[in-house]
Amino acid sequence: MSEVQSFTVSAEDDGIRLDRWFRRNLPAAGFGQVSRWARTGQLRLDGKRATPGDRIEAGQVIRVPPLGETAAPAKRVPKRETLSEDEVDFVRSLVIHEDAAAIVVNKPPGLATQGGTRTKDHLDRLLDGLVADGAPRPKLVHRLDKDTSGALLVASTPRAAAAFSKSFSGRSARKVYWAIVTGVPSVEDGLIDLPIAKQPGTGGEKMHVDESEAGQPARTRYRVIERAGNRAAWVELQPLTGRTHQLRVHMLAIGHPILGDGKYGGQDAFLTGAISRKLHLHARRLRIDHPDGGAIDVTAELPDHFAATLAGLGFDPALGDALPLDEVKFGETVEGKRKAAGAAAKARRKERRGERRSRGKK
Repeated sequence: MSEVQSFTVSAEDDGIRLDRWFRRNLPAAGFGQVSRWARTGQLRLDGKRATPGDRIEAGQVIRVPPLGETAAPAKRVPKRETLSEDEVDFVRSLVIHEDAAAIVVNKPPGLATQGGTRTKDHLDRLLDGLVADGAPRPKLVHRLDKDTSGALLVASTPRAAAAFSKSFSGRSARKVYWAIVTGVPSVEDGLIDLPIAKQPGTGGEKMHVDESEAGQPARTRYRVIERAGNRAAWVELQPLTGRTHQLRVHMLAIGHPILGDGKYGGQDAFLTGAISRKLHLHARRLRIDHPDGGAIDVTAELPDHFAATLAGLGFDPALGDALPLDEVKFGETVEGKRKAAGAAAKARRKERRGERRSRGKK
């Protein structure tokens, strides 16, 4: 690039910092180079001087000076893995919702969300099969355990990924899980509020309830949908926080492990007879604000083993979806709690000022 060029900000880059735009689109221009252009007034945004930290908007024009001989070498773009036709067909068969910003898949049990040292087959590897060549690679914005099935959201663009991540971290998204547990909770509609931490001696593979300072706050709303005598119960679970293995640990903590969860419940997590020994935990419904307005509200069909167990225990599948979805309360979101904390601090400062004035009058 030996002469001045102009670039129009795309919708995918709307809202990001200018320095990040360079990392995505002109990696040959390192941060030092961009900073020098800004200091000397050569870097312009819609004709005005710009800095690396400026937020950019779709449609704005970025003026980029010549790179010169001091430009950093271009970064290597990772080569995408070529998928077989069967793999593309498989991942496409999982899609239950798709629009310009989001893809929702119904993840089957047994398929890991992401790879690891011993995990080569996983959903993240297959995401290239959901887009055409040249399009941005879809990005996972949350995950499900390998043996948990159900609705999993994938962002189609970087802008959408940022918006969805904010919804999850801010706790404004709503996730509804169905589970079958052994035994029947004595309280049919309750809130489990128990902190969770990594269990020592397991290498981080297991979590446990930990009410010391090491425990991270964790809250789960549960409701019993139906019961099979005292043998088992079908429950709806709504995680109000997002800790690792939260639902599995919380149900074990109240004495009712999820059916098939031998990792946490041991032999108590299984029923005799022809009931499947697979994990019975399914992300049934996902509701989240859409970056372009409105909301995504999707339900995922049950895997075969879960549906068979419902039938075997005599449960009515229609009863689960009849329960109303709890609307998120502003006070439960991160933003709501931050504003509440700020208001409380302001009230305390006002009270202290009043006390000082009272002492002065005496």
